[in-house]
Amino acid sequence: SEKCKARGFTVIVDGRKSQWNVVKTVVLMLQNVVPAEVSLVCVVKPDEFWDKKVTHFCFWKEKDRLGFEVILVSANKLTRYIEPCQLTEDFGGTLTYDHMDWLNKRLVFEKFTKESTSLLDELALINNGSDKGTQQEKERSIDLNFLPSVDPETVLQTGHELLSELQQRRFNGSDGGVSWSPMDDELLAQPQVMKLLDSLREQYTRYQEVCRQRSKRTQLEEIQQKVMQVVNWLEGPGSEQLRTQWGIGDSIRASQALQQKHEEIESQHSEWFAVYVELNQQIAALLNAGDEEDLVELKALQQQLSDVCYRQASQLEFRQNLLQAALEFHSVAQDLSQQLDGLLGMLCVDVAPADGASIQQTLKLLEEKLKSVDLGLQGLREKGQSLLDQISNQASWAYGKDVTIENKENVDHIQGVMEDMQLRKQRCEDMVDVRRLKMLQMVQLFKCEEDAAQAVEWLSELLDALLKTHIRLGDDAQETKVLLEKHRKFVDVAQSTYDYGRQLLQATVVLCQSLRCTSRSSGDTLPRLNRVWKQFTITSEERVHRLETAVAFHSSAEKV
Repeated sequence: SEKCKARGFTVIVDGRKSQWNVVKTVVLMLQNVVPAEVSLVCVVKPDEFWDKKVTHFCFWKEKDRLGFEVILVSANKLTRYIEPCQLTEDFGGTLTYDHMDWLNKRLVFEKFTKESTSLLDELALINNGSDKGTQQEKERSIDLNFLPSVDPETVLQTGHELLSELQQRRFNGSDGGVSWSPMDDELLAQPQVMKLLDSLREQYTRYQEVCRQRSKRTQLEEIQQKVMQVVNWLEGPGSEQLRTQWGIGDSIRASQALQQKHEEIESQHSEWFAVYVELNQQIAALLNAGDEEDLVELKALQQQLSDVCYRQASQLEFRQNLLQAALEFHSVAQDLSQQLDGLLGMLCVDVAPADGASIQQTLKLLEEKLKSVDLGLQGLREKGQSLLDQISNQASWAYGKDVTIENKENVDHIQGVMEDMQLRKQRCEDMVDVRRLKMLQMVQLFKCEEDAAQAVEWLSELLDALLKTHIRLGDDAQETKVLLEKHRKFVDVAQSTYDYGRQLLQATVVLCQSLRCTSRSSGDTLPRLNRVWKQFTITSEERVHRLETAVAFHSSAEKV
């Protein structure tokens, strides 16, 4: 205590097991270190005498120079100078004292005091640096002295353990559990330790808040940096990639190549979209934490990031849909072109059917193909119009870029394909009309030939009937006249049949001239028709002559 310190300390130097030189060194050390605070030094001498060198150094003669009195005394006579309650059992006293325990506590106390004091200074410097100055100065001061030289948690734990040791009332090292009262310095150390612990807790709490704020600021800055990286890439290289991709291709293969290129662009974007998802989750977590001062900045970052990502994703989707529509358009155009080629090939082959049925079958096939072409052209127009509508909306994604030239090329290509298909279809329709007329004429030709052949058959049948059944001449003039009248009517029928056959054969000649083909009927059917008709005419004349003769005969007979 200060009171004891004012009276001066009595120091016992136990020299019973030490050399004189050691004792002398200790005394001189006291003179060098704490001369003003020592009033008496009792050197406990051994039971045996030291050598004569002791007599050469008389401490009592050096009192003025040393600043305190030094006496040599036996252990059993220490009670003359010091109260027994202040002496340990080693020196014949009653004081319960374990020097190693006290020393260990003292070392821990001094270490704790030193570390805690140093730590308090460091924490105060850090905390005070974060409370004043500009934001830049705060960050600089925190960066320079942010980590204390010792771990605050360790120092606090050491302090709590030390305080617990100081506050306990029993001596840890005594075998018999003898009660003892703490030393005065231990009693004085308790409030000092408590005060240091309170200060440490206060400064450490502030330090933790500084760390939390710095961690939050660092996290916010990292998020902001990543957000700007995503935004800068999407608005820079990402948008530039899309700006250079405006074509739709002029064929299926070209459109597929553009789709493959677009998939590569989408793959690069997907990596940045993954970063966007992660950042959005981090921002949402910070927003849920509820720090009012950062809400506005976080929401602004989140909104900026979302706007850019959604806009870029919309452009990618629009481009993908456009390329898909272009691929479908070119696919329909290719199918239609193949149909037109097939129809044209069919029309270019000369028709040589064997009969009217095959002509009807061929004509039906032509009509079906033409109908399929009509449906294909209608589908092409629908796909083309849909593609044109999408292209007309493409300018809204151009970021101010004039896409008139690019769009005009695409529009011209689409319209050119549709016009070309329309012209090809029209040419095929014209050729189908010609082929239809030709086929109908051929059907008519076959019909005329068939009917002409039928007329020959009918005329042959009439001739046969004339030869086999028209033989009666009648029993009287009246009956003969009736037979003659019937014969004339029979001849009229044959004449009509012959005329019908002639007309049909003349029609075949005209049709053959129109079709530019050689008639198969004029060299066969016409001679047969003429031959049968000639036979019929001769036979008919003979029949008429016989009937007229019979009439004359019966008339003469009746007169007679």
